[in-house]
Order: sequence, then structure tokens, then C-alpha cells
Amino acid sequence: MPAEGKSDLERVGLFSEMSYITIGDKYVSHYMRPFNEAASKNKQMLPGGSKTMSALQAGYFDPEFVRVFNGEAYTDPVQLRRRHRLAESKKNLGKAFLPSNGDKWPCGLGSYYGTIGGSYPYFSPQVREKVRYVSPGKNFYTNPGKKGTGYGYANLTIGEQYEYLPEEYDLARIIAKKAQEQHKQLLKGRPFRLNLYPQEYFDKNPYFTDKPLPPMKKSPSEKRVALPFIPSSPAKKAGGMKGGTFDPYPSHSAEPYVVKDTKGVTSARERQIFHPPPGPKSRPVTSIVTLNVQRSLNANNYKTAQLTFF
Repeated sequence: MPAEGKSDLERVGLFSEMSYITIGDKYVSHYMRPFNEAASKNKQMLPGGSKTMSALQAGYFDPEFVRVFNGEAYTDPVQLRRRHRLAESKKNLGKAFLPSNGDKWPCGLGSYYGTIGGSYPYFSPQVREKVRYVSPGKNFYTNPGKKGTGYGYANLTIGEQYEYLPEEYDLARIIAKKAQEQHKQLLKGRPFRLNLYPQEYFDKNPYFTDKPLPPMKKSPSEKRVALPFIPSSPAKKAGGMKGGTFDPYPSHSAEPYVVKDTKGVTSARERQIFHPPPGPKSRPVTSIVTLNVQRSLNANNYKTAQLTFF
């Protein structure tokens, strides 16, 4: 362990810290430092100045004007087409195909000369004979409808007029009540219930039960609270005579003066502060990206390496 400070193992987690390459260099201040310091020192590139475009060769990069088709041979397009046509005609195995007969042209309107087939009777312009129309007969006759809505007017409907029948108030409820009473009279017992029928995990009404409720419990009788305890005589106040204490004031005991023992002179080793042993230290580690790059791209496969996508 060094005389002053912590060791390299405690500070950076290494047995010995690597030496720095900038030891002994002069400090260079970054305050008011030019952005490109080399641009203000020594000679710089001096161009010849801008040139304007003109008819002279001085405005171009090349010293002489270079033509694009300089020294190129002349070609005749007509001669090239003839050569191509002769080369294509040599590929023919025989003469050109000629049909046995020429095309036939129709002679005037309504002529079928030159067609594949003759005339068709379906396209004939002659008028066909029509069958005589026979009337199916007249429909039956009815009297016109009578005017009126039918409500409150007599003899306006198809049949005879209906007689008035009285209707009791809320007749549907009365009929349903009678049907319910007849249904209850036909019952012989409680409705049949099967215990194997699947039910839900939790009941909709947690307070509903088919069993009769037990009798109500009687509330216990209230007990009378006892009266608070009252001492026979009131408490005594403390005074100079010590009348309010249980025992009389104790007598004074003489206590001799004793000097405490002083510790002897301790050595430097005994005065040293206790330092607990240091725990595990962190140290510089390589990132996961750098490790993956070094594993996938190395000196053996850097020529044939390919990109991998995740």
C-alpha cells in the first residue's frame, strides 16, 4: 500500500495503472483558438484566378480543342440496311407463301359473293305472317267504393255491421291472473331442482338463500359500569417537610472524591484508524458491440465477411 492515497487496485481495479502519453506536454489553451490554425501559416494554394468563357482556348482546361468524332470513318445508312436485308433473306428456307386464290370482293349491296357461307333465312327482309289476335275477354265489374272511414258510419264495410260489445278495463291482466291461478292449482309440490346443473362461480345476489333464516339472537343485557375508585384521602403535596412521600427523606451519605484513572500514552500504531478491507472494484470493460464486431470480423474472415441484420 503506498504511503499516501489509495493503491491502483482500489482506485481503478487494476494492479498497476497504465502510464499516460501526454506527460510533460505543454498546456495549450483552447480559449480564442482559431478553427483552422494551419490555414494561417505557411504558403497556401494560389489559383490563377477565374476565367470567363469566350471563343478562345484560354477558358477551357485542355490546351487544344478536341473533337468528338475526330478520325471516325463515314458510314452509309442505306448500305447498312441493304446488308441487313440480304442477311435476313438468306435465313429463308423456301419461297414466300402465296395463297391459292386471291381475295374475293362483294359486288354491290345485298350480294353474298365472297362470304364464307351463303345467306341465312333468319336475316331475310320478308315479312312473316302474323297470327290473328284473340281478346282474352272482359274483366268482372264491381260497384265503386263507398265514401267514409267505416268508423261511425253504417253499412260501409263488406259484411254486415258489427254489434257493440263492452270490453273490461285491463282485460289482459285479468286473463293472465286467472291462468296463473289455474296453473298453481295443478302443481303438487315444489319445483324440481337438479344439483348437477352448472352454476356460476359467484352468485349474483350474495345474500340470497333457499334455507329459512335462523331465529334472531337476543342482544345481551347491558352491564352497569362500576363507579370510579375514589381514595379515602386526597394526595399530599411535596413540601420542605417531605410529607407527600412514602418514606422519609434519606440521610446524607458522605462520598469521597476519587480521581479517575487516566489512560497511558498510546503508540502511533494504536492510534491508527481502522480501515475495513475493500470490496470488489469495477474496472474498464469492453462494450458488447465491440466484442460482437471483433468476433464477427477478424483477421481470418475480413475479406469474406458480410453484414448481418437482426
